[in-house]
Amino acid sequence: MNLRNAPFSLAAAGGALLASAVAAFAQDATEPAVEAVTAAVPTLNSGDTAWMLVSTILVLAMIVPGVALFYGGLVRTKNMLSVLMQVLLIACVAMIIWVFYGYSLAFTDGGALIGGLSKAFLAGITPDTLSGTIPEYVFLSFQMTFAAITATLIVGSFAERTKFAAVILFMILWITVVYLPIAHSVWQSTGWLFKRGALDFAGGTVVHINAGIAGLVGALIIGKRTGLGKDLMPPHSLTLSMVGAAMLWVGWFGFNAGSALSAGSVAGLATINTFVATAGAAIGWSLIEWIVRGKPSMLGGISGVVTGLVAVTPAAGFIGPVGAIVLGFGAAIVCFFFVTTVKNSFGYDDSLDVFGIHGVGGIVGAIATGILVSPSLGGTGVADYAMGHQLWVQIEGVLFTVVWSGVGSAILYKIVDVIIGLRVRKEVESEGLDIVEHGERAYHN
Repeated sequence: MNLRNAPFSLAAAGGALLASAVAAFAQDATEPAVEAVTAAVPTLNSGDTAWMLVSTILVLAMIVPGVALFYGGLVRTKNMLSVLMQVLLIACVAMIIWVFYGYSLAFTDGGALIGGLSKAFLAGITPDTLSGTIPEYVFLSFQMTFAAITATLIVGSFAERTKFAAVILFMILWITVVYLPIAHSVWQSTGWLFKRGALDFAGGTVVHINAGIAGLVGALIIGKRTGLGKDLMPPHSLTLSMVGAAMLWVGWFGFNAGSALSAGSVAGLATINTFVATAGAAIGWSLIEWIVRGKPSMLGGISGVVTGLVAVTPAAGFIGPVGAIVLGFGAAIVCFFFVTTVKNSFGYDDSLDVFGIHGVGGIVGAIATGILVSPSLGGTGVADYAMGHQLWVQIEGVLFTVVWSGVGSAILYKIVDVIIGLRVRKEVESEGLDIVEHGERAYHN
């Protein structure tokens, strides 16, 4: 080796080695960054998309025919079509509102209580626009069915005595003033209850407490059905109500498991919980009715089914199956007490027990979620979970929903009463809403 050139050779070799090391380091540092950027870019998942399309259609089946037949079978023959028509048209109106401005106000960033109008009339959304791993059109359609079913649930509280025009006008106002702010508060990242960490997997507060309180307020303001307590008012077809309840249970898998927004383990957990909570509630209601009244009725059985579905809704993706059974069974006992003892004691006419089942069941489920989510009780847990804190946050969500829905609904009922009048005349109520309001009869003898 030429010793005079050795330093230069060593320097060159060292420089090459350093350059190689730097290049290797740069590559190692760059690859994770590239992977992180790639992972951050939303990509379409066809499996998730397929599941959410099915879930959306399942929720529609909950409304028509589910709610329509369940409620329709519980009223008298002369009012069957009025219930079917109210459920159908309310759902249709809710869908149009959702496209015009509902989706934008509920699911765009804005204030703590409401979003903005940046996506009014679905501005900026195309078939290629994604929400997570699914097309945004699919996500907004799924959420649209939630708004639709929430509004339709309310009509059961004042069935058989309310003007059709008044019902439609009230629902237009109610979705805008009551539903959208609650949905934004709970489910949108800028909503105040979302930031507080409130757990509502599929709508215990947004759907069931919301509808139950609005229904109770309506029943109190509109008043009792003529002849209640004197005339017999049995359900005209428990067969149809059973069919409706069955459709609700089937469709509820879209409601609960679909709220995972993907076809994965969380959807699987919500599925088993929707099975067993409902089974537990149906058994619980039938058992307590058997003990108290001596016989388990079909009406009690399907009431238990709906109670279990309602109670597990806020908890479906957060609790374990054993916890779901306990929740469903316990909720059935509480709701049975409200539907029988409490309603009779206070004398309000919640015709189809919307408050007694959806309102009370939703409250039980929302609060119990804060307890049963605990990993020590088989739940999934949440970040920085502390039972006392989570329980208080759940109660905050319940109280907010009760106050916002209660006060807002009362004001809107009064406005509609001034503009149109809420209640039909006594002679119309006596003859039946079907023939007077819609010119048809459900049955011809």
